[in-house]
Amino acid sequence: MKIFTSQQIYEADKNTIANQRITSDELMERAATQLFNWLHLRLQGAPVKIHLFCGIGNNGGDGLVLARLLQEHGYLIHVHVVSYSERRSHDFLLNLDRLKERKIWPGFMGPKDALPQINKEDIVVDAIFGIGLNRTPEPWVIKIIQHLNSSGAFVLSVDVPSGLFVDKAPENKNSIVRANHVLSFQAPKLVFLLPETGIYSNQWEVLDIGLDKDYLDAVDNEYELIGKNEILPWYMPREKFSHKGTYGHSLIIGGSYGKIGAVILAADACLNTGSGLVTAFVPQCGYIPLQTALPEAMVITDTDHKVVSDIQFDVDPTVIGLGIGIGQDEITVGALKKFLKTNKTPLVIDADAINIISKHKDMLELIPDQSVLTPHPKELERLIGSWQDDFEKLEKAKDFSKQNDLILVIKGAHTITLFNGKGYINSTGNPGMATAGSGDVLTGMITGLIAQGYDSLRATVFAIYLHGRSGDLAVEQCGYQALTASEIIDFIGDAFLDLFNVHQASDSQDEME
Repeated sequence: MKIFTSQQIYEADKNTIANQRITSDELMERAATQLFNWLHLRLQGAPVKIHLFCGIGNNGGDGLVLARLLQEHGYLIHVHVVSYSERRSHDFLLNLDRLKERKIWPGFMGPKDALPQINKEDIVVDAIFGIGLNRTPEPWVIKIIQHLNSSGAFVLSVDVPSGLFVDKAPENKNSIVRANHVLSFQAPKLVFLLPETGIYSNQWEVLDIGLDKDYLDAVDNEYELIGKNEILPWYMPREKFSHKGTYGHSLIIGGSYGKIGAVILAADACLNTGSGLVTAFVPQCGYIPLQTALPEAMVITDTDHKVVSDIQFDVDPTVIGLGIGIGQDEITVGALKKFLKTNKTPLVIDADAINIISKHKDMLELIPDQSVLTPHPKELERLIGSWQDDFEKLEKAKDFSKQNDLILVIKGAHTITLFNGKGYINSTGNPGMATAGSGDVLTGMITGLIAQGYDSLRATVFAIYLHGRSGDLAVEQCGYQALTASEIIDFIGDAFLDLFNVHQASDSQDEME
């Protein structure tokens, strides 16, 4: 699902009005009708008080149309117009007149007006600001927003939580509505999916308002939300007369004394994702643990007992997963640099291999093009430098990826894959996956898909989706706190099968939280 900038949404509105030969207020009516249908389906005429806080732009106009539709169906409503400017949009004024024709008299709120009472049992519809907001609201408007946040009532935001910028980081974190639910028109907003701004949208859902499909399909967008519909066409079925050699040979290089478990997890995940053959290269201390825990994998050992000191192997791998549990011993740093100087095989680089490269940036030039790096947040900071906000982080990460011709993964609640100036944002996963070894599993899964013939970008995006979906299926059995990396591996097969389960929704975020 494409993610659009505010300017692209404005252009989509214009194209829709022109190509579908409708007026702007008819498009507003269409959008508000979708809002009403969503609410009415859930409330079914319940005698709950609904407060609609409307601005004086088109977002406020959506709120006014919704108020009229709610009143026509017998709901108890109170309309509050936040009059933050003398300028009103044409469609806001048009729908204000339509309200008055039905004897609905909104209360206009200015800097000196008292705040209305809101009870915990009430519902608040937030339609104060839309996607066009580009500056922090006035202090008196911020007080209204804080009043909504402290009311304890259920807050439903129209398109975007008021006060939240769509295309940049917030300037004042206290000036933004904290929505229980957001109904986003046509597509999710990037700010729903970033750690710094996603906290203002507890749950969100997309409402299709019929914007011009030809324009939306053709527009060049920077980010895409990846769900089942995007992943399923990439799936490569297996041929009847294939064999283990058909599906590649993965080599996992890593481990050190006390950290052999990381290699076991990565190799196990690699096998469960479908790599035909898997070999682990580890210090000698890892030989017995790997042969015992994972009989399906082959093992090559270093000459050193505790650390990787000299990476030598006599196999011909399709892809190499590198760095899991490897540590940063001085002899390991030398071994890594020596290996990179001669290696031509595609790499999936994780953990301490990233930390070593961050300290020795000359090694970046030795990494094969379109290899994959999978840092966690602190490793990412060491790699690309610090950032002021999530938007700067994305820009710096995109620049790094482009300059080095590498696929860069930003791990998090919505893991983002960056390559060639474009970002692919994952829709699966849950807080239970914030557990030791989860990243090792992901490295193994990416490696396993590349081994089978998926190109590095698709393998990365696909593996991240499957990784998150495995965690989602596993957590249904064990709960967040008990979810372990091994449990995620156990459900990789279920995640593959789930690709063909037609009942899973793909237009809203996971609602298990």
